[in-house]
Amino acid sequence: MSLFLFAQAAAPAATPPQSLGGMFLSMLPMFVVIIVIFYFIVYRPQQKEQKRRNEVLNNLNKGDKVITAGGIHGVVATVKTDTVLIKVDGDVKLEVSKPSVTVVQAKG
Repeated sequence: MSLFLFAQAAAPAATPPQSLGGMFLSMLPMFVVIIVIFYFIVYRPQQKEQKRRNEVLNNLNKGDKVITAGGIHGVVATVKTDTVLIKVDGDVKLEVSKPSVTVVQAKG
């Protein structure tokens, strides 16, 4: 019996449970900070890189040296709307889609 009284006296007073709305409001600033960090670390740099890549692909010109995603090296012979004709060697030409071009070097 004395053990029960000791345990009851040592236990901290019970705090009333917080409401769900109060808990959400206390966590809201943390979620906002996480979203802002995610935007500046992941999403924004990815958008800038995609914009730069689209700009490079849209400015492809005849004579530019390119490397495709498959590792094919060549020189641009003709640029079409969605594809690029690449001169690989001699009379060998390959038509590849623009997004498959990964590296573009200027003429020369």
